[in-house]
Amino acid sequence: MKLYLLDAEHCLGHALSRLCQSRGDVELITSEDTSTDAATLERLRPDAVLLPPLGRPADIDPGLVFEHSEAVERLLEHCLSVGVPLVWCVSDQIFEQGSAQPIEETAIPAPYDEGLKRMVSVGNLIRARLPEHFILRIGPLFGLSGRDAWLEEMLVALEQGETLRAAEDSLICPTSVEALAMALIGMLQQQYHGAHAWGAYHLAGVESVSPFTFLSVVRHQLETRLRGLSVDIEPGQVAPLHHHHDEPLKRILNCRRMLETFGIHQKPWRVEIDRMLLSAGAPSITGAERPCHEVAA
Repeated sequence: MKLYLLDAEHCLGHALSRLCQSRGDVELITSEDTSTDAATLERLRPDAVLLPPLGRPADIDPGLVFEHSEAVERLLEHCLSVGVPLVWCVSDQIFEQGSAQPIEETAIPAPYDEGLKRMVSVGNLIRARLPEHFILRIGPLFGLSGRDAWLEEMLVALEQGETLRAAEDSLICPTSVEALAMALIGMLQQQYHGAHAWGAYHLAGVESVSPFTFLSVVRHQLETRLRGLSVDIEPGQVAPLHHHHDEPLKRILNCRRMLETFGIHQKPWRVEIDRMLLSAGAPSITGAERPCHEVAA
């Protein structure tokens, strides 16, 4: 199976590259660009084109969200002209208002934010025009390398003694980028071998948690790891924020269709964090100043 990965410096690109290096049944062609053209697709003839998600679209410059959406639209046109399936990963922030119940794959997001609305319109366009597609909505990604590697950002800040602030009154399902990479390869391998299950799916980590609690767990595991390695660093602190005073904002993705269709289970984020920290080696970053940062999720 031949896959063409755009935006290879994204944390998902790093995870996919590591995974495919250990396999003999996947040829991964990578590009650091977020776009391509029909001539390149015609020359490469991949079994699918993959585009990683835009990190935290609700919290960044709206211009970047519109730019990303336009790039996806152009990619759609090229895929249509050559006949190549498109795989687009999308942040769960597309569900801006959240939901009291777990969000089903059949749900169509209805955000107020103009940038998020633009992303929804692109998803609708893909569904209407390109039958062979995966739109994979995912919980907040965390990893150790590459752009948008949330866990790496947290560890660097904590190792420097910074205070991180995160919402205590929202619920999310953090998602390991390694788990996402394995899920994507598994889905595409099944399609390559005759499955006919294109469409929209959800993937998120097991157990909903507030960003504040998630960061607190990361800090605790980092502190335990530092002590075990006899590294004399005192991690920074984690402080709570309160944005939703009436009731918590819940953004929990129902991943049942992923399990029933492809047999792919959700991964427990606590175990994934521990595994990543064990593989990271001894931290070596220190810092004297202790500024305060808010961590979006």
